[in-house]
Amino acid sequence: MLSVQSARNSALDEILSFTYPRLHTGVCWFISFYAFDPAKGALRRKRIKINSVGTASQKKRYAAQLCHRLSAKLESGWNPWVEADADRCYKQFSDALIHYRNYITKLLNDGVHRLSTHHDYICFARVMEEWNEGLRAPIRYVYQFDRSLCVRFLDYVYIERENSPRTRNNYLAFLRSFSAFLVQHLYLKEKPTDGLLSLGKALLKKERQVIAPADMQRLHDWLQEHNRSFLLVCYFLHYLLIRPREIAKLRLCDISVAKQTIYIADTISKNKRSAIVTMPAKILELMVDLGYFAAPSTDYIFSKDFRPGSEWVNEKAYRDYWSRHIRPALKFPKEYKFYSLKDTGITAMLRAGCDALSVKEQARHSSLLMTDIYTPQDIRDANPLLLNYKGIL
Repeated sequence: MLSVQSARNSALDEILSFTYPRLHTGVCWFISFYAFDPAKGALRRKRIKINSVGTASQKKRYAAQLCHRLSAKLESGWNPWVEADADRCYKQFSDALIHYRNYITKLLNDGVHRLSTHHDYICFARVMEEWNEGLRAPIRYVYQFDRSLCVRFLDYVYIERENSPRTRNNYLAFLRSFSAFLVQHLYLKEKPTDGLLSLGKALLKKERQVIAPADMQRLHDWLQEHNRSFLLVCYFLHYLLIRPREIAKLRLCDISVAKQTIYIADTISKNKRSAIVTMPAKILELMVDLGYFAAPSTDYIFSKDFRPGSEWVNEKAYRDYWSRHIRPALKFPKEYKFYSLKDTGITAMLRAGCDALSVKEQARHSSLLMTDIYTPQDIRDANPLLLNYKGIL
């Protein structure tokens, strides 16, 4: 008899399928409703806490909006137990941003994200948050973060802020990261950025250019007089072709004076592979002249003031010194960036007759095709094997 009654109750629950949401107040403010759970064969209570929502009046206003939206969804056939993959969509958008910041900070601490990536995403999130707060009707809840909002934000970045196509694409990369986070952590069911495209490569003009020989000489002369330690930093980028982030993490013990080499460990290398590059004698001579080898071998080569020290200094210090001191003093164009020294170094080596394979190994490029990009057009030679080729036709 009990089994028959249970079957009847289950059948009634399935026919009823849901109850309308209502607000409960007290020590804990929450909205509750019942919906049919197919897995249990009965109505199951769903609770949504709203204690974190501001004042009592704000809670009531939020609850009214949420109850209205939930009722419409339930009437249209939505079931929270069937679609439980986004049950946090009614959380506050500001809380989701805090969660995202904490999450990517953990990724940084665990070595998954680079410091530059973390810094960019934190900045992009702040810009998005400030832009949203400035809207006539800013979004307050995660479900409002949709494709339309992403498009409007990208237009703001590209058109109103007049940023470059590359910067706009970087913001899109951030939005994709944030959207993936929201889906992964059950805030949303689908990524709002799906279908949003990056601007074509034709628009992405290279923002830096190779430094002319005469300007390279001016740079050398100025640093020789004003800052020989930063001249050594420039040597590492220009002759050793080591990336700034890697330069910042090098220690004196990584240098072999006898072999004239420097070891780049896989723990600091961008491609996660260890390598050894050749040090021209002029670099070692400058290091000896500046007394770098008098410091403990465990010291970072470039710590404070670009001198050896036990404290690690972010590679941003190189770009800052370049933009704040070198560019104004030498009146360099904005296309002359600190990283231009590496492009210039590769080009100069190829122009001087160094074979492409040697340059590839020094630059630690993944293939000769990457090195070939830097080969100046005026020194590209014809393939001697094809000069007298006649063929059948």
